[in-house]
Amino acid sequence: MTTAEPAAGNEEFDLGRLLAERGAERYELHARYLNHQLPRMLHTIGFDKVYERAEGAYFWDADGQDHLDMLAGFGVMGLGRHHPVVRKALHDVLDARLADLTRFDCQPLPGLLAERLLAHSPHLDRVFFGNSGTEAVETALKFARYATGRPRVLYCDHAFHGLTAGSLSVNGENGFRDGFAPLLPDTAVPLGDLDALAKELAKGDVAALIVEPIQGKGVHEAPPGYLRAAQELLHGQRALLILDEVQTGLGRTGDFYGYQHEEGVEPDLVCVAKALSGGYVPVGATLGKEWIFKKVYSSMDRVLVHSASFGSNAQAMAAGLAVLSVMENEGIVANARTTGELLRSRLAALVERYELLREVRGRGLMIGIEFGRPRSLKLRGRWTMLQAARKGLFAQMVVVPLLQRHRILTQVSGDHLEVIKLIPPLIIGEREVDRFVAAFTEVMDDAHSGGGLMWDFGKTLVKQAVANR
Repeated sequence: MTTAEPAAGNEEFDLGRLLAERGAERYELHARYLNHQLPRMLHTIGFDKVYERAEGAYFWDADGQDHLDMLAGFGVMGLGRHHPVVRKALHDVLDARLADLTRFDCQPLPGLLAERLLAHSPHLDRVFFGNSGTEAVETALKFARYATGRPRVLYCDHAFHGLTAGSLSVNGENGFRDGFAPLLPDTAVPLGDLDALAKELAKGDVAALIVEPIQGKGVHEAPPGYLRAAQELLHGQRALLILDEVQTGLGRTGDFYGYQHEEGVEPDLVCVAKALSGGYVPVGATLGKEWIFKKVYSSMDRVLVHSASFGSNAQAMAAGLAVLSVMENEGIVANARTTGELLRSRLAALVERYELLREVRGRGLMIGIEFGRPRSLKLRGRWTMLQAARKGLFAQMVVVPLLQRHRILTQVSGDHLEVIKLIPPLIIGEREVDRFVAAFTEVMDDAHSGGGLMWDFGKTLVKQAVANR
């Protein structure tokens, strides 16, 4: 086998050299050619860092200082960054030079990944592979509508299922929906409200209910018994239950799926993505019951009625197989359960200590820390000032010193929410718990002192919020 020589006068592409020469332009390039508001926002809150490398639950800046990742790329980095098993699988699949994506054959890797994924997914029979969580949701919406012959899908207030047109139609946050109408004719119901669900089902046009076992926005868990009761109502009206496990799936909540914490739940369709990628190659999957797939793909004429150009590509399938292997061999789900309980319980113990801390909730390594109105007059005045400017500023005041002083990356759990969401890599242990709790305690001590740099930064946020009105 021969390879073509570079054309005369052309230099061979060298990624390392390109990054060395122009990597320092990262924020300028983004501001000029991509979403110009992102670098602006990062600069405003002091998050415009330069990270050089990453491994596991940490990344390092240009000065060689480590930063603890409690965000995991919004849940993508379930195994942390650059897990050696996943890296090796990707090197191996590239070196194999497979005849990938010919479109008219059946490669082994998609079937092998589907088989292994379904082994963790009782009562589900088939898989469609796409490229992202929102594609997995789009697939579920299409399949539910076609299988039932009905147009409407119900979703829960404050849900997040993606940002493409179909998934945006079942997104319960108006801030994402505003300006993008008209969307699909779907209807919101309150999470946990079975009467509201039954009322909508009685209209006879509902194809499905889509729900997150734990909502990413605010970290709100479906009430005990809700998923099973909703399933019974849906099936009684020949409608389907779709569970969005894009963030909660693959061990995040201390079980393989979030819905498995409740007995008797047998969803018709399940959406997964994020952690299945190993943090490398985008992948999404929609798992479903046999009859649904056979109805959608009912004849050879319909063989491509739903497909994805890069779906089932070899790199994504290899990454997914490696991820599941690591999860099984390294006890990832059990670690998420035990480490998550340790972190949640230690944080919950601080609620009585700090009047600005309202509640700590969640399952496994998906934890919400909610702040609330303090009792003391001095703190209440400062809190009121922040709330008047923009709800959610206090949570941002906590996130910023966690990064700037303690080199810990976290996120506010949604716009206008006083909630911090922790979704770290599932490989963290007691050392990372100790580091986070110590840092969080110090930040809360500062917040309750009534002065200092934290409240000075709060004034900056207030000015910015007022200016943006």
